[in-house]
Amino acid sequence: MQINFWEIIKNLLPILWKLWPLWAVLLAIVVMKLFFYWLNLEIDNWHIRRKFRKGEKWRSDRDLLQWLRGMKPSEFEDYIADLFSRLGYKSKAVGGSHDGGIDVIIEKDGVKSYIQCKKFITSEVTVGDVRDFYGALADHIANGKAYFITTNKFTLEAEKFAEDKPIELIDGYKLIRYIKMAKKDKDKAREASRICPCCGGNLVKKTGKFGEFYGCSNYPKCDYTTNQKK
Repeated sequence: MQINFWEIIKNLLPILWKLWPLWAVLLAIVVMKLFFYWLNLEIDNWHIRRKFRKGEKWRSDRDLLQWLRGMKPSEFEDYIADLFSRLGYKSKAVGGSHDGGIDVIIEKDGVKSYIQCKKFITSEVTVGDVRDFYGALADHIANGKAYFITTNKFTLEAEKFAEDKPIELIDGYKLIRYIKMAKKDKDKAREASRICPCCGGNLVKKTGKFGEFYGCSNYPKCDYTTNQKK
């Protein structure tokens, strides 16, 4: 006996059509769940970024290094991803979801690079650690490079191994220099945002009929205005 699936579908369609309000409600529930899931992720990311910015403030190099060493491994990976995003990269912390010890993937100008993070406190990163990471990525970094980042330091053998290879070793104090570099880039961006894009004058806060706004200091020669906060 052959089963006519087409006939079964034709008979079911009218029944399914009568239940369209139920499908609409189910679809609305799914959309709302996805929206709140996305919203929670954004809120979590905001709290993480706020925590990182707060932690960086008013610390000496030594205190900053101790603060980094006090992070959980997953927090340290998120911090490195956030740091490189401030340096102009597209970045994503991937943790243990990739082979080869990749913790963060960054991209700039279409070129991908890969980062391994080791939050060592007492032990140094050995040549074996660096060799294993580089060996796993050798086929993936034809145009990009690899970064091995630690809160401690590397052995001399590890540094010699990396000398002629597209892998950069970033120890604790070099990492602090990267953090300072990111702060400088942020300050430059903030200063650039205070310059009038039309004439190059300074943007100054003013109060008008509809509240506060920023206008060009060369007014009335230049009438550029913006409502964005500077």
